[in-house]
Amino acid sequence: MTTQPDGVRFAIKVVPGASRHRVFGALGDALKVAVSKPPEGGAANKAVVALLAEALGVAAAQVHIVQGHASPRKQVLITGVDAAELRTRLDMIAA
Repeated sequence: MTTQPDGVRFAIKVVPGASRHRVFGALGDALKVAVSKPPEGGAANKAVVALLAEALGVAAAQVHIVQGHASPRKQVLITGVDAAELRTRLDMIAA
């Protein structure tokens, strides 16, 4: 997790085509998430943004995939939240 001037950036590992949307928790240095949408036409990425926004209690406009658009390993930037608050929210999800 890296604090940047405009928010917090962290790694995720996406499993597209899953049976349902779900945040699993930590997987090494990344957050593992699963979405039911396929990795075609950006559908999985849109589902990831919506899932993270809902799970973290932020607006979808605050969730940005900044690296790895065509890869299961991505970097996500959450704006408007500091690292301590984001870590607390992630801990609540993984509990």
